[in-house]
Amino acid sequence: MSMITTPRYALLMIDLINDLEFPSGVDLLPHALEAAHHVALLKKQIKKLGVPVIYVNDNYGRWQSDFRHLVSHCLQEEVRGKPLAEMMKPDEDDYFILKPQYSGFFATPLDLLLTHLNVNSLILTGVTGDMCVQFTANDAYMRKYSLFIPSDCVASHTNEINQRALHTMKEVVKADISSSSVLLEQIKSPTIN
Repeated sequence: MSMITTPRYALLMIDLINDLEFPSGVDLLPHALEAAHHVALLKKQIKKLGVPVIYVNDNYGRWQSDFRHLVSHCLQEEVRGKPLAEMMKPDEDDYFILKPQYSGFFATPLDLLLTHLNVNSLILTGVTGDMCVQFTANDAYMRKYSLFIPSDCVASHTNEINQRALHTMKEVVKADISSSSVLLEQIKSPTIN
């Protein structure tokens, strides 16, 4: 007899607080802003459903800073990623994890936090699809999380790279890459297969 597990979601926002002050940041910015628009709408709707939001952010080599300092840096200084940070500002009740490498799980307490929140299904959003989102998806899959990666909520340096990454995540880690609007409908009206 197989057990039916009720999905318990968390929304992961990967590297969306980002100054984009690196050479390819100029190419990433328009794609990141487009994805951020969809992420902001998804976050607003999903929080109404009681889904926790977790910012999973690179520390960008700033070992003496914390997440709030990173947000402040991106919001108050004249950095390329300021419009992105303004769209993605965390709420007081959001969670955050700083990561030293590409994956949100590598050398972080993310798995402990997800266990504490009783989560078994992850919604991954953020930048970049072919790096940090994909590495996080790989590690989540190995930990047996169900994965949802809304195709309109992930950005890479080019649309082609992003589509390739989404296809890989769909095929390799069995992620549902439906759009955020389709995902919201699935969450609001779950069906048992």
